[in-house]
Amino acid sequence: MTRNPKRPLSPHLGIWRWGPAMAVSILHRVTGNGLAVVGALAFVWWLAAAASGPEAYETFMSWATWWPGYVVAIGLTWAFFQHLFSGLRHFVLDTGAGYELQSNKLWSLGIFAAAIFATIGLWLIILGKGL
Repeated sequence: MTRNPKRPLSPHLGIWRWGPAMAVSILHRVTGNGLAVVGALAFVWWLAAAASGPEAYETFMSWATWWPGYVVAIGLTWAFFQHLFSGLRHFVLDTGAGYELQSNKLWSLGIFAAAIFATIGLWLIILGKGL
């Protein structure tokens, strides 16, 4: 089988215009991997600290309740909601709905907004309980 040299081998990212749908799809993969790696490391650290005794657990808690720990926790919360809402969007797309350009763009932008608002709302609840 011969190939027509005037045709590209496959579509390249350079010919596509970036849009919200592409960003949501890529972020879905990134947040899934981030949740798996960072979430697993944090969980294993917490579990090992809890099993190692009060001093180790106190060390873990001092890191977790220091501002870098809050940044990681808020980042994980945002990644969770971004991944969740994006997964629901992919589920709807799997049914065949939502492929119209305008609705796809609207829902993609809505995913970003929903993840941010859900993260803010949850952390307002968490910090409100702690005060």
